[in-house]
Amino acid sequence: MKTILVTGGLGFIGSHTVCLLLEKGYDVMIIDNCSNSDIKILDKIEKITKKKPKFYNLDIRNYKKLYKLFKFNSLFSSKCDIDAVIHFAGLKSVNESVKNPSLYYENNVIGTLNLLRIMKIFNVKNFIFSSSATVYSQDNKMPVTEESKTGPINPYGHSKLMVEKICKSFYISNNSWNFVMLRYFNPIGAHPSGLLGENPKGIPNNLMPYILRVMNKQLPILNVFGSDYDTRDGTGVRDYIHVMDLAEGHLSALNFLGKGCYEIFNLGTGKGYSVLDIVKMMEKVSNKNIPYKLTDRRKGDIPIVFSDPLKAKKLLNWETKLNIEDMCGHSWNYISDIK
Repeated sequence: MKTILVTGGLGFIGSHTVCLLLEKGYDVMIIDNCSNSDIKILDKIEKITKKKPKFYNLDIRNYKKLYKLFKFNSLFSSKCDIDAVIHFAGLKSVNESVKNPSLYYENNVIGTLNLLRIMKIFNVKNFIFSSSATVYSQDNKMPVTEESKTGPINPYGHSKLMVEKICKSFYISNNSWNFVMLRYFNPIGAHPSGLLGENPKGIPNNLMPYILRVMNKQLPILNVFGSDYDTRDGTGVRDYIHVMDLAEGHLSALNFLGKGCYEIFNLGTGKGYSVLDIVKMMEKVSNKNIPYKLTDRRKGDIPIVFSDPLKAKKLLNWETKLNIEDMCGHSWNYISDIK
């Protein structure tokens, strides 16, 4: 495979994956509507890799424009020049999805269905999907495996599981498709260069960018949602994974794609850390105090979840290399760079 279309390629995980793809010699095309990203990320990708990917400001919900993109890349050959699609584009806030579920189903589900329908027309049948650990039921014993029971409790998780099922249906209808569903746990960290990291528009919904804005004095205090969970310190426990390890997982998935497959993989470390564990580590790497207050639980959140990543290690030959101190240290380098 030579040419990879990356949807949401200017986003947090997408931009880091694009850098690795370019460094490994792939030709990369990016689709992004910049609803939660910044066009300036393109320049940072070029600065890191010394290469500039093709970029299209496009919303995957716009079927006509998406069709024209595939058509344009099929003009000079008997097949579409796109060899595979890595699909990151999607909304990702649990809290927002509870407040505005229709937006999540329209963007995450209908947008993906548009993409798959057009891929089918142009015979592009290699697809890697950015799924989520939120598809799992909160009743599962830890760690969760790919065989653990699904049962999301918020619209964001439901939208991800619906896309997984749609992909499975496409595969059953024609098993020449190659599908890999990557169920992420909790990506944090930043590019070691300090040039790329997680910097969403508006008030962040994820833990690390919120911490960084408190440390950068853009927000006054960190709200820790839930202090009475049945965990070591009462705060929620998650499997935090460095974004660079996660990006490597997508390259491993590309190498795995074969002659007809539908596979699901957990991408995580297999270890759980609480919210306060992250706060304390950020204080350690930065030598700064982080003001926080304990507040009520947030709707849609679950107490504890961490992965069993053994399947990815066996079949993808992938495992994480970076630890929690790397994740926090690289995040602090990033926010220090953009002060």
